[in-house]
Parts: sequence; C-alpha cells; structure tokens
Amino acid sequence: MRPVVLSERLRTVAGMVTGGNRVCDVGCDHGFVPIYLVQQGISPGVLAMDLREGPLRAAREHVSAYGLDEKIETRLSDGLHNYTAGEADSLICAGMGGGLMIRILEAEREKTDSFQELVLQPQSEIERFRRFLRESGYRILDEEMLAEDGKYYQVIRAAGPGGAHVQSDAAKGRDAGPEGALCADMPHVELCKLEDRYGPVLLRKRTPVFLSFLEREAAVYEEILANLRKQGLTEEKRNARYTEVEILLRDNRQAVTLMR
Repeated sequence: MRPVVLSERLRTVAGMVTGGNRVCDVGCDHGFVPIYLVQQGISPGVLAMDLREGPLRAAREHVSAYGLDEKIETRLSDGLHNYTAGEADSLICAGMGGGLMIRILEAEREKTDSFQELVLQPQSEIERFRRFLRESGYRILDEEMLAEDGKYYQVIRAAGPGGAHVQSDAAKGRDAGPEGALCADMPHVELCKLEDRYGPVLLRKRTPVFLSFLEREAAVYEEILANLRKQGLTEEKRNARYTEVEILLRDNRQAVTLMR
C-alpha cells in the first residue's frame, strides 16, 4: 500500500509526536494523520476520535484500506468524553479554533493532564490559547511556524503538570542562550504578553518563516494606520483605533528586536 501523503501543516503536527508514543487524535477527520503516524513508524498505535459520524466513517474506511485496523482504533467522542486516561501517551488536537480547543482541554482536565505531551494546532485565537496554556500550568516545549497556501500556521508541543519533564533544545533557548536571556531587561508582564502573542519558543528559534510573518504583520498595521490618517472619522474614534493599532505595531517591533 502506498504511503499516505499529508499537507505540510499535518506533517508538522505528526512530526511533533515523540517516537514510540501511543497517540490519541481528537478531531481525526478522515484519519490520515493516524495512518501516517503508524506508516512512518512514529507510533505503534493510534486512537482516532471524532465527534461527527461522517468523518469517522471515512476514517474507518481509510484505515481498513491501508490494512491498519489492528493498530488504529476509531471511536465516536465529543472531545475526550469517551477516552479513558492511560490509553495513549500523546494527544493531538489540530485544525480547530482556539476557543474550541480550550473547551476540549478544560472539559476533563484529569484526562488532559494524563498525557505525556499535547500536540496542538489552533487555527484562531492563538494568543488567547497560549495564555490559557500558561495560566493553566502547561509548559510549551516546542513550537513551529509554517506557511502554506498563503497562510501561516503554528504548531505547539506542550505538557501539563504530569507530562514530559524534559524540554526540547529550542524551549531551553538553544538559539538564544539560557532561558530568560532573550529579554532579561523586559518587565515580566510585558514579556508574558509577547510570549502569549508570538510564542516563547518561536521568539527564541528566530526562523525565517517567523520573521516573514512578523514583517507581513507590520506591513498590515502600517497600512491600517495610514488609512486611518486619511479617513474622516471623528478624532475620538480615530484616536481609539489608532492607539490600538499603534500598540500592536509596537509589540511587533519588540518581537523583531528580540530576534536580532
């Protein structure tokens, strides 16, 4: 049987999983990530779960077509509702809005905390999602940013209080020196805000993709400010929006400065 082919986004998600771990994929859609994980020898077994009957039926058919019924189990479940703690080592939750992912992780926290690692790819509300992880006691171990079809995606590997104890080299600041050296002079609250928005590991990795993201973001903010200056808004309305965008642009420039 030919190997399953994944998009770059999904390959990045699968590549975050620690080799040898059993995996639970929540929101497995058509089951191609579980198939890839087993085919590539990354995972010995995967539990593929989805809330919807249609995609789960398709996943089951794909698993059978690839001859992997003994290694991949499909299960109907709303989040982790039908999961039992200990069935897997790694949790994948990808391709959903950040708010929905927060709901899934919070709903049955004892199950979420039973995983060694969480591989997460929120599609929206990423700053809010990272803030949730930080305030809930999760540690971000690694992050990747990629560009695909004109969009930027971020993938996060994290662990809760009972999860992985060894951080990746990137999370330890491999490219930026010891933890905290990246911005030792910045107030803690300001640093937390920047790390929630842009990612503590991404800021330290300084990848070309991340830098291009920051450059494009700055160009958007600068264009908005230029348009606001031209519009015939009342001074009060213009100033409120102008100040908001100025703050976003300032944060963007701080992130760029930290990466130098």
